[in-house]
Amino acid sequence: MSAASRSPLGPSGSRGPLGSNRTTARARRAALAAGAVAGALLVSACGSGGTSGGGGDTNYITGADGVATVDQGDRTAIPDLSGETVDGEQLDVDDYQGKVVVLNVWGSWCPPCRAEAKNFEKVYQDVKDQGVQFVGINTRDTSTGPAKAFEKEYGISYPSLYDPAGKLMLRFEKGTLNPQAIPSTLVIDREGRIAARTLQALSEEKLRKMLKPVLAEK
Repeated sequence: MSAASRSPLGPSGSRGPLGSNRTTARARRAALAAGAVAGALLVSACGSGGTSGGGGDTNYITGADGVATVDQGDRTAIPDLSGETVDGEQLDVDDYQGKVVVLNVWGSWCPPCRAEAKNFEKVYQDVKDQGVQFVGINTRDTSTGPAKAFEKEYGISYPSLYDPAGKLMLRFEKGTLNPQAIPSTLVIDREGRIAARTLQALSEEKLRKMLKPVLAEK
């Protein structure tokens, strides 16, 4: 995908004659805004999610099973999803272009995430040799310790970006992800575009059903 298709967090301002004072004020406002975002995410309760993505026209067609799909001609590219993983490595989802990517948003504190974790690892082991990569986005864990313990407990072998304040989630087009719906899962096609989404925990059967049509695309 091109850099132009990505959704940056925002431009930085230029310095004027009172550059240092303005920069300090700007940094203070940015810190307060980041704190407000983090606070909003922390107070929202973990749940099985729903079908609302927070508004916006994203061309989703939601089925009775809660899985929403997008026709190939109507899909939008994912934003820049890069950074440090739970294990301290650098990861850029863009590097997986050409593969189908299953992107799962989770937290160690979230019971539905625990319920679906083994399903994700089992399906990943079955399909990873078919041009499929699973990637997690760990959110709202204030340190990596609980996230690492979660991965060890459930045998998770694929990487997860560490996103404690939910900043990566906020890069998505409005209506794509709901920060209050954890877990959430997206299936990204081989061209780096969102093909399917659900805002609820997935059984093994539903995960396979969600992935199958995208994997079959040429």
